[in-house]
Amino acid sequence: MNSFFIIIFIQIYKNIFCRSKEEWKTRAIYQLLTDRFASTTNLDASNCDLSKYCGGNYQGILQKLDYIEGMGFNAIWISPIIENVDNEWAYHGYHGTNFYKLNWHFGSEEDLINLITECHKRDIWIMVDVVGNHIGNIGNDYWKADPLNRGEHYHDYCELDDWDNLWKVENCRLSGLPDIKQENNWVTYQLNYWIYYLVTKYNIDGIRIDTIVEVPKWFWDKFGASAGVFQIGEAFHGDIYRVYDYQNHLDSIFNYPLYYIILRCFTGSFKELDSYYTNIRHIYPNKEYIANFVENHDNKRFLNQTNNTAQFINAIVFSLLWEGIPVHYYGGEQYFSGGDDPYNREPLWNNFDTNSELYIIIGKVNNLRKKVNIWDYEVIQRVCEDNFYAFTRGNVLACFSNNDGGNYTIYDHEFNNGDKLCNILEDDDCIFVENNVINVNIETYPKVYLKF
Repeated sequence: MNSFFIIIFIQIYKNIFCRSKEEWKTRAIYQLLTDRFASTTNLDASNCDLSKYCGGNYQGILQKLDYIEGMGFNAIWISPIIENVDNEWAYHGYHGTNFYKLNWHFGSEEDLINLITECHKRDIWIMVDVVGNHIGNIGNDYWKADPLNRGEHYHDYCELDDWDNLWKVENCRLSGLPDIKQENNWVTYQLNYWIYYLVTKYNIDGIRIDTIVEVPKWFWDKFGASAGVFQIGEAFHGDIYRVYDYQNHLDSIFNYPLYYIILRCFTGSFKELDSYYTNIRHIYPNKEYIANFVENHDNKRFLNQTNNTAQFINAIVFSLLWEGIPVHYYGGEQYFSGGDDPYNREPLWNNFDTNSELYIIIGKVNNLRKKVNIWDYEVIQRVCEDNFYAFTRGNVLACFSNNDGGNYTIYDHEFNNGDKLCNILEDDDCIFVENNVINVNIETYPKVYLKF
């Protein structure tokens, strides 16, 4: 199929099926590892070697959709679906070899299609993880890959050992993985056709793209256009000035700068949020599409770095309500506390507790997001002190603590005297605006007030 017809088919597909970035900003995404979320067999999580396949599959996800919906999530990000190197430690899906075959460990093609079909029946959108930077660790045995099966399809061997050297970042091997040569026109065509094929064949709603900083930016313009669906790229760096420009080449990127700030602020002082709040308005091209998160599969879990569950709850609620698209990492709702990879990739199948306090809180906040169309309103910072932070979005006032709380007064707001504000996270917790101020008595947990 030549490039002209690919473009035509993509445009037709987009016009009929695809969800725009404007629609995606109304979603809340639940990230899971396919191998670790749920299984159709009675597996014991304690017997799982976290460095190998543990047995999660598409059928298991399908059977637990009620669990995901119960927290108010309406999009699911699943692991890469293509065939990986034939090793037990490729459970994560990032060591692809054959772009046109599926990873049989996760189930059959029918299983995947059934999962996507059922999700769409429930108005849950599917985001699939994809990789355009590298393939699996096959050394120089390129014949094991398909369709990129020749040495000329990859950069010459060098190790990525200097993250400040852009040439090395874009050309050398991450952890020894063959680095795809995007400047080869035939390679670029193959990658663009493959992502078009993947999205259209399986009716995928969005893609998460791995390791985007290790590929020239110009390639993502072509790749995103070929996908024809919403894209979030992983720009793994905490410096906002190093990552912001990637959003000019993809619909969205993961908000790593805010990730690090959340960890510091909710375990220390909120003061750093003040400068971030100012900077984000002038730096990110489209802040409303940025993906915000507290945890993911590449970093230690929040509760591995502090044992304060109240701080974690505050951070989670903040991430759900801040401007952008919230992404929640599976198991956080059950207070998982794993350390570095792979210990932050625990099996969930013995922990589907819908009575978990955080499970219930997440559901309430996500339901509020939908009820008030919170994405239609900008965040307006109201108070930023060491141990107290507050912002409004429309008729929502969100208040956060990172210690034992206290009494605080909010002078800067847009509510009227006599307005009644009720905390959606706690019954019978209502306050009134009096003398043009709002007095908040916050303890350890956040308060999310809605004007009634």
